[in-house]
Amino acid sequence: MTGPPLEKDTCRDYVLPRLKAAGWSDAQILEQFPITDGRIIAVGKKHRRGDALRADYVLEYAAGVPVAVVEAKREYAIPGKGLQQAKNYGRLLDLPFAYSTNGKGIVEDDRDTGLEDDKLSAFPGPEELWSRYRAWKGLVDDAVSEGIVLPFNRGLRNVDGTVKEPRYYQRTAINRSVAAILGGDKRLLLTMATGTGKTFVSMQIVWKLWKSGWRPGRNPRILYLSDRNILIDQPRLDYFVPAFGEGPIWTLRGGEAKAGREIYFALYQALADGGEDPTGMFREFDPDFFDLVIVDECHRGSAGAESSWRAILDHFSGATQLGMTATPKREETIDSYEYFGDPLFEYSLAEGIEDGFLAPYRVRRVVLSADAHGWAPDQGQLDLFGKEIPEGLYNTRDFERVVSLLSRTDAAARHLTEHLRRI
Repeated sequence: MTGPPLEKDTCRDYVLPRLKAAGWSDAQILEQFPITDGRIIAVGKKHRRGDALRADYVLEYAAGVPVAVVEAKREYAIPGKGLQQAKNYGRLLDLPFAYSTNGKGIVEDDRDTGLEDDKLSAFPGPEELWSRYRAWKGLVDDAVSEGIVLPFNRGLRNVDGTVKEPRYYQRTAINRSVAAILGGDKRLLLTMATGTGKTFVSMQIVWKLWKSGWRPGRNPRILYLSDRNILIDQPRLDYFVPAFGEGPIWTLRGGEAKAGREIYFALYQALADGGEDPTGMFREFDPDFFDLVIVDECHRGSAGAESSWRAILDHFSGATQLGMTATPKREETIDSYEYFGDPLFEYSLAEGIEDGFLAPYRVRRVVLSADAHGWAPDQGQLDLFGKEIPEGLYNTRDFERVVSLLSRTDAAARHLTEHLRRI
């Protein structure tokens, strides 16, 4: 006895043939495209996953550049039954075109025009959708479009040995950033929650810029700034070296400012002025030396007009400057948002948890002595870089933004480690 046709039958018998008839190749048709992993749900001391989101089909104009999503329903369903689902997926994937089909009828939703069309006799082909996609994105410059369709770097591996592919929101952040930079924007901001892959995104942005011919006749020169050694060593070793090799990469830690490399990593503190005498290492580079300055954790005061680190950004003001932060706009981060402008892309902690890329959490409040009473340096006290710490009483809003206390960080880490061992 044969039952009613299933969605997989619709896909196999009707949808795939019609997509191929429209000119879509096997490489351009991604079946059961993974969008989210499914929310992590605590069950006692264990956990389970909520339902992951999978699109029936995502259509890519080029590898890593999706332009449309297609949802297929059973043959006896109305053609538009899956349209809302397809629109939801399209919104997540930052796509303008969503399709629903029962294999025979096709319904299109176009976010650019706001119109639905239920009279389609065939799917649009790749060139047509790419042209319409470019119009929706405002990609009028061929050089910008060509930069977008460049493939991602696939040299990184997951722990299971598989290729590390960008997640859906990372693709959006990468492609928006590349389009903005190639289009001439000079100040950009990405706001992405901790643990959602800002470093991976920054590497892929640099990779596409290198391959795009952004600077004719040479590779672009990049400065990657942060305020802690771990935040320059980990990106360099785990992301940029596997992608670009050791040759073009150099870390500025004091001493000679080598000018023969192309990707530089540095601490703000190692480059900044040493008090009133303008002896900061950054001055050894011409103002137009760098093409792109990436400012990791930019909310930690680098954009504040009163910050000594701001002098570095001002010196390289002609370069494109990309700020990255995990901290949403609020009083203590307002200077970064004023300097870099509104975020080009945002991916919040709540979104990461809902998608299952981050684990849900419980707040456990602990007040450290430095936070309870404040901290003041001794007269003439020097930091790790031999520079005098400005006098004053520092409190919670200053820590990890104006000043970093290693003893405070160590105390917090010890407490967290002991707590995790108990549960």
